[in-house]
Amino acid sequence: MNYRRFGRTNWNVSEVGYGMWGLAGWTGSEEREVVNALEKAVDLGCNFFDTAWGYGTGKSERILGNLLNRHTEKTLYAATKIPPKNFKWPSKPTYKIEECFPAAHIIEYTEKSLKNLSVECIDLQQFHVWEDSWANSDQWKNAIEKLKKDGKVKHFGISVNRWEPDNVLTTLKTGLIDAVQVIYNIFDQAPEDNLFPLCRLLDVGVIARVPFDEGTLTGTLTKETIFPKDDWRSTYFVRENLNTSVEHAEALKPLIPTGMTMAELALRFILCNEDVHTIIPGMRKVKNVETNMASGGKKLEKSVEFALKKHRWDRTPTEWSQ
Repeated sequence: MNYRRFGRTNWNVSEVGYGMWGLAGWTGSEEREVVNALEKAVDLGCNFFDTAWGYGTGKSERILGNLLNRHTEKTLYAATKIPPKNFKWPSKPTYKIEECFPAAHIIEYTEKSLKNLSVECIDLQQFHVWEDSWANSDQWKNAIEKLKKDGKVKHFGISVNRWEPDNVLTTLKTGLIDAVQVIYNIFDQAPEDNLFPLCRLLDVGVIARVPFDEGTLTGTLTKETIFPKDDWRSTYFVRENLNTSVEHAEALKPLIPTGMTMAELALRFILCNEDVHTIIPGMRKVKNVETNMASGGKKLEKSVEFALKKHRWDRTPTEWSQ
């Protein structure tokens, strides 16, 4: 496993981290296999784990807390997120800070996360949605100042709304945010335009989420794929999105080098960008952990990287793109 400096936190984080949404919000997660997958990740050098209170109303956090307790001898970084008070994902420009992150709510849910994780201090606490119009509000500033002063949070970050990488730029300039989590993959290359250069300038850590475009970039979806109603993906891969996504994935197949899967191609494309410090693919099975962790330290031939650049797919938020 290779490690990269995570911005001004000065942490050395594994290039491939662990996204824990799927452990609580998707179908097909068996508890024993989840535990085995997490243990395998630690064995292979993964040290960055991303969860949220919103992943199963604390269930995913508790799973991570158990992992941390089993490995007190290791340095494992725990990142979690505060849900918006109105519990609506993503936020919208019409929402006010009081509707999503009043100071009391930030503190209340940080306390819940501390309990779920069984820690005294959270390594990285993130806002689970964001609007850049909130940048100058004292609500969130006062709350994070108190939580840091009380020793309950080391660093704060923001998880940027889907397909809105610029909806955080003013906030980053306050100097109060140490990390940004953003969708970045072969299709979603927009963060390269403005967000990544600013993060580089301000020395802000960058977490790339959704490396497989919720599954499209694994190459396993077809236009006939159907997800169970209790699986979040059933609301994302509506027919309109599924058909177009599969078509975009099919167009990549001629570019996959011999002996490589589309999923590996997707991870290695992201690793080509030094502005990204860690990738957090969702993993629920040991075999997925082994495959994804093996991508660490591996990039792509320049000719392949440049060819993939042409598959940028700029999209705008819709009712189903929560």
